[in-house]
Formats: sequence, structure tokens, C-alpha cells
Amino acid sequence: MPSGLDIARVSTPLGVIGIIYEARPNVTADAAALCIRSGNAAILRAGSESLLSSIAIANALRAGLASEGLPEDAVQLVQTTDRAAVGHMLTGLEGNMDVIVPRGGKGLVERVAADARVPGCGHLEGLCHTYVDRAADPQMAIDIVVNAKMRRTGICGATETLLIDAPVAETLLPAIASALIDAGCSLRGDDAARAIVPEMEVATEEDWRTEYIAPILSVAIVDGVHGAIEHISTYGTSHTECIITEDTATAETFFTEIDAGIIIHNASTQYADGGEFGMGAEIGISTGRIHARGPVGAEQLTIYKYIVRGTGQARP
Repeated sequence: MPSGLDIARVSTPLGVIGIIYEARPNVTADAAALCIRSGNAAILRAGSESLLSSIAIANALRAGLASEGLPEDAVQLVQTTDRAAVGHMLTGLEGNMDVIVPRGGKGLVERVAADARVPGCGHLEGLCHTYVDRAADPQMAIDIVVNAKMRRTGICGATETLLIDAPVAETLLPAIASALIDAGCSLRGDDAARAIVPEMEVATEEDWRTEYIAPILSVAIVDGVHGAIEHISTYGTSHTECIITEDTATAETFFTEIDAGIIIHNASTQYADGGEFGMGAEIGISTGRIHARGPVGAEQLTIYKYIVRGTGQARP
């Protein structure tokens, strides 16, 4: 600096991270490894469905730490499925926990958001949209939409609402709908969509706000990219939004005006994944506006501090 000070910003761990999750024991390995890699300690609380597998994985991780001369208590697993344990974690364990991360269904995430006495990181819902623009490549649109919905319907990056630009709806929607139905997807549409594909069920107001996590897709006809942006702004959860178009200016408008952790152009929303982002793994997707946003990997599990080195400076 002009003052002669040497100032550096240095990454530091968040501290002790509590991860509360439910049915998937792979979270035990992923979360613990990410915490270790980023210099944090992890306190893991698995659900009853995955407890025995999670205990085995955590014991293996602890043994590996000990064999390398590292503190095995950097990874700890709560050995009970009693719900009272979650309550203790949410209080911050008398100041011994720095961050809480929920990995599970809406009920768990809502409880953490309501009751946690320490900062949290995560998302409530992954209500993702794919918008097919008038300048979309038709075959690309079909392929992406089917993948975005049906590759894995139970993940937070699955598309839950399809938006189609009005000028191409009559020609493109039947082909997309046919491909989705053939893949086993049930469709719920607005009046304009059902006029084109009558076999769709009627979409209610609640459908636009629902993360199905199932082979069900809502469909709406919109007036251009601004109509899509308006719909997403009303119903989106700031998780992942996609536009399919060959018009780069339209894509840039979408990028600029959509508020989401991840925005995708001409690719499936199923790419909303830390592994696909080169992070190796993720502890979850964050839709918050402070600190981490999008996939939360090792880098996002750190904060920073400023190191200032002087040579005797006194500020005038």
C-alpha cells in the first residue's frame, strides 16, 4: 500500500461445522472430507436410515486421521437418532459450534432455519426452472428438458417448471411434452399449455410453488425472456435457473436479471452439482446472499482474515 503496509487476505476455517442429514450415508464421507480438507472440524448427525453405515464410515475416517497423526476428533458422529440431539446442535453446543448445515427435506431445513442459534448454510427448496426461448434449437430443447427433469427426479437440481416462449409453443411444446410423457413424466399446464397439449392436467397456483422431487412437471407459456424472468422472480427459490436459446443477447439478459445461485445457458439444470463444478464434492447448495452461494465445496467452507505487516508506521 502507499503507506508501506503489506496487507494479505488469508483463508481460514469456519471452525466447527455441524451437518444434519437424513437418509444418505455418502454425506458422512463427503461432508467429513470437505471439512477436513478446509481445516474445519465436523460434527455429523445422520438419520436412522443411514446410522449404521454412517458409523462405519465415520470410524474409518477417524482411524485414517489417527494413522496420520491428526486429531481423530476432528470428525465426530452423533451416535443416536434421538431428535433431542438435533435440538442440542441447533443451540450451538454452548458456543462450541460455529456453523450448521442441513442436508435433507423441507421439514428439516425449515426447523434449522427457525431454531438455529448459529449461522446456517443451505437452501430450503430447489424449485428450478428451464425456459425455452423462441431462438432455442428445437432438438437441443427437447434433449435438455427431458434430462433436466427425468435424469434424477429426486435431486435439488431437477427442473420442476418448464417455461416456453409463446411464439414457439405450438410447434415445440408437443414434441417436448411427448418426449417427457414417453419418459414417464406427468405434466401439469396452464390454460395456454393445455390448449396445445390437452392431456396435461390443470396446473394450480400451488403447482408453481411446488418442488415435486418426482416425475411431475409444471408447464407455462410466457411472453419472451421478460415473461420468464417475471415468472421465476415470483416463484423461484434462487437455486438454479436455465435458459435454452441461440440468441446470446437474450441469454445475457437472463444472466443479468435472474437472481439465483446458479444460472445455466444451453445445458441441463442437473449440472447444479459441486462435482460438476470441479469442486470434487459439495456439502450442499446455498441460496443465501452472504458468504457462500451456489455449490458449497472446500473453498466455500472457509472465511478469511487480513494480515497486516508494517515497519513502524503510525497513521497521520
